[in-house]
Amino acid sequence: MSSRTVETVYDRDRLRRARIAVAAVFCVHGAVTGSFATRIPWIQDHAGVSAGQLGLALAFPAIGASVAMPLAGTVSHRFGARTALRGLLALWTLALTLPALSPNLVTLCLTLFVYGATAGMSDVAMNALGVEVENRLDKSIMSGLHGMWSTGALIGSAAGTLAAHLGGDARLHHVLAAGVLTLLGLIACQGVLDLRSAPDEEPPPRFALPPRSALLIGAVGFCAVFAEGASLDWSAVYLRDVLDTSPGLAAASTTAFALTMAVARLAGDKVIDRFGAVRTVRTGGVLAAAGGLLVVVAPHPALAMGGFGLLGLGVSVVVPLAFAAAGRSGPNPSQAIAGVATITYTSGLIAPSAIGAVADATSLVVSFGLVTLLACGLMVGAGVLRTGDRRGPATATAAPEA
Repeated sequence: MSSRTVETVYDRDRLRRARIAVAAVFCVHGAVTGSFATRIPWIQDHAGVSAGQLGLALAFPAIGASVAMPLAGTVSHRFGARTALRGLLALWTLALTLPALSPNLVTLCLTLFVYGATAGMSDVAMNALGVEVENRLDKSIMSGLHGMWSTGALIGSAAGTLAAHLGGDARLHHVLAAGVLTLLGLIACQGVLDLRSAPDEEPPPRFALPPRSALLIGAVGFCAVFAEGASLDWSAVYLRDVLDTSPGLAAASTTAFALTMAVARLAGDKVIDRFGAVRTVRTGGVLAAAGGLLVVVAPHPALAMGGFGLLGLGVSVVVPLAFAAAGRSGPNPSQAIAGVATITYTSGLIAPSAIGAVADATSLVVSFGLVTLLACGLMVGAGVLRTGDRRGPATATAAPEA
């Protein structure tokens, strides 16, 4: 075997290990979100806030992320991608402990600001590494990585469902979960690519406006992530307040939603390769709209849970496809991907507060009528993702590996 062949085999093995490692990071990140989402009713009761006040508090993760996300590139440039991800992911897992400790609205808003800031920075860092692995492997893996995030959210929400069913204190639950997830995150980060900037390379700009070509793609992603964020954070509250279910069954609705998201994303790459991006998203839009309508009209918790499951199935692969389409939408793929990521991520963070505001003014039923309307936007806007049909890996720039 020639030295060139040995080197090629080594590179492939290293990339396979890096793929597994970054998938584990996505799983840990999702587990934090799932752990938090299922205990929102407990946190609401502990802080003594109304639906409208909860919606206001849930706007603070979006504010924190918007302020902090631009710093992720600077941190990675200074410390290297692996070290940066290790630190940012640890901050995010530890931030899980904060919201449940909040005794009132003011402290809840402050802790959710920190929660959102750490979520946003670690999210940017891990997605950048995921895109780099995809480029080097020369095949689509982003849907699968997002599937691992949903798997983590499912695991976290399942544990939260059990804790809620047993009447466990969310403060103790989240301290234990944060300790375990921090350890797992540090182990996973050991295997990711260690990308480092050249000594004379200029640091990335703090802010970059997305190109015009990315705005329509981002709008489609906005509709999908709004439905995802609303369902993840409000499904348990919806079943408890609208359909008068028990805390354990209400939390199980979040688990059902996360389950369908995980399964669909893990199978997403094969479905997209067979049917194409546009057809996949249009079909998903039909399923999501049907699920939202079922939630709105459901007289029984089982039907509402089925509706949340359809919502998760319908929106599952839109974000990975939006990233792929952005990477082929213009002369500056990395800027387009960053722009779409900012739009979609912001959508997921503002959705919970928007749902709360509408619920406070009208009702949660009307709020999910809005979710259903936005799901219809997937059917209308799917055509802009045509450039995301797989013809090769999404293009992105990256620093050399040390």
